[in-house]
Amino acid sequence: MISSIIGQLFGIVPFGDIVFGFSEFSIIGFVVALIFTIVVYLTKPEKQLEAQKFRVEDKLEVVSLEELKIRRMMAIVCGIATAGAMLTYDLFDYALFLTLVGIANIGIVSAVKKDWVLNASYQYGLIAMIATLPLFGSAGMILAKTGTLSLFELPKIPTSLLFEKIIFAAGMAGETGIAPFYASKAEMFRAPGSPYILMIHLSSLLLIVRTVEILLTI
Repeated sequence: MISSIIGQLFGIVPFGDIVFGFSEFSIIGFVVALIFTIVVYLTKPEKQLEAQKFRVEDKLEVVSLEELKIRRMMAIVCGIATAGAMLTYDLFDYALFLTLVGIANIGIVSAVKKDWVLNASYQYGLIAMIATLPLFGSAGMILAKTGTLSLFELPKIPTSLLFEKIIFAAGMAGETGIAPFYASKAEMFRAPGSPYILMIHLSSLLLIVRTVEILLTI
């Protein structure tokens, strides 16, 4: 089952409790996250035109240097955490990377001095914090039931983990802000500063795909 999803496994690199696995699936996700992180580092943010109410002219929104530094740093952190999540084969470490991505996503827009953006990031932050409970709680239940969190060992244990998988998926949904939690961060995407905003989309997409792969594997 695991080989049919991840493709060929080329090898593993253990760093204590952290185990990175290099398969066809994980390498593709890692490379995509790494390339976009480099693009974020090298690219200047966009300039945005905002239509003005009861006025003919548009307002040019420019990302300040101070704001740029903060958002670029958080976007890079988000990219690195996403790349790490693609390679790790320990469920607890994956949950840590997932949480770090959620925090970084908030940081990408928290420097924007606009009320609607800050309100959206605050609401998303609340959901992301609440989502850590089912995320790590499900990992704890899996550990208690199976005695391991290794994604290499869990498929070999003949134990039903349906309930734990549902709880873990709910935690992932909260951290990435997908439906039904998307409304909490929708206004965040009105903030100027692509490609930093695009990093939020990319990280969420890659983590959703990786979570599906993990849940199907175990």
